[in-house]
Amino acid sequence: MIETIASGIRMLSVLDTDIDLFEGQYPVPRGVSYNTYLIEDGKTVLLDTVDARKQDEWMALLRQALHGGQVDMLVISHMEPDHAGSIRALVEAYPSVELVGNAKTFAMLDQFAREPLNVRRRVVAEGDVLAIGGHMLRFVMAPMVHWPEVMVCCEETQKVLFSADAFGCFGEPEDTPCWEDEARRYYANIVGKYGAQVQTLLKKASALDIAVICPLHGPALRGEKMDRALELYGLWSRYTPQEHGVLVAYAGFHGHTAEAAKLLADELNARGEKTALIDLARVHKSYAVGEAFRYDRAVLAAATYDGGYAPAMEAFLLSLKAKLWQNRDVALLENGTWAPMSAKFMRQALEGMKNIRVRDGQVTIRSAMSEQNRQELAALADALASDK
Repeated sequence: MIETIASGIRMLSVLDTDIDLFEGQYPVPRGVSYNTYLIEDGKTVLLDTVDARKQDEWMALLRQALHGGQVDMLVISHMEPDHAGSIRALVEAYPSVELVGNAKTFAMLDQFAREPLNVRRRVVAEGDVLAIGGHMLRFVMAPMVHWPEVMVCCEETQKVLFSADAFGCFGEPEDTPCWEDEARRYYANIVGKYGAQVQTLLKKASALDIAVICPLHGPALRGEKMDRALELYGLWSRYTPQEHGVLVAYAGFHGHTAEAAKLLADELNARGEKTALIDLARVHKSYAVGEAFRYDRAVLAAATYDGGYAPAMEAFLLSLKAKLWQNRDVALLENGTWAPMSAKFMRQALEGMKNIRVRDGQVTIRSAMSEQNRQELAALADALASDK
């Protein structure tokens, strides 16, 4: 796919639908796009490459866009292999190319290279400007969004921000109805830990005149969609709930914990609450992490297991802790036949997170729901609905 972004600037994107797990861990049922950008002026400048998985397809696309021309410079925004995996192939095809990056970029480039990459290099730093005929690239360092060498740059004449992994999403390079959900899942699971660094980047970006944001994954963002992306990144990076609603995440074994979680979700829906119900044993935890970043409340329901709690719930809470999830209200539901223990361990896990307010007490099920449990779940739904 070749898309014109602005005068003299085009996006060259390939969609990888063969991949099952992005970064070896996140399901991508609609695939993931690898975006690169071509600026043609006094010189021809390419911004980033693609994963080696799609190298041949992308090189053919690049040759089509160049019409027999050369690549004079390659700007390396991010050294992660899904973006830097075809640098060697590019250098072999265009040996006179000059690589542009910061000091950390080139240290990583040499680490990834199995053999020395002998090519001209230009080191840039915060605020440096690269003139490309009438186009001007201003470099802005964005360390730990989400690797230490990451940098973004703004083409100032056309007001284009090349944002590296920031503002990316899973799925197609076109705008789709699921963009926001996939952008949130992408942010929460990949960038989520680095909220403070994202805030720093947003502050820098606010001083730039931007008309379009061009990420390395997903669609280019303009107009209302760009404004929405900036708004959402502001919320997510402050760990502020995106909206009122309740995530009901459960992990059980024989159906009784699931039955209770589903009943609670029904009770919440009946009270007008937005609710996401997720079976952690059957739905990948990345979706639950995304919903946890979305809503202001959560109910965690888990069966007791080996004197602790269900492994799927444990893995989910470890992910939330790793992503610095915070500023939420949580209720607990446990199940156990002879010694219910899961609420104790879930509470301990949540105590290690910042500003997570766990409700006193919990609903305790012994094997299967009793009539008293049903009443307790209705009361919990009332309490959660009153917390708006």
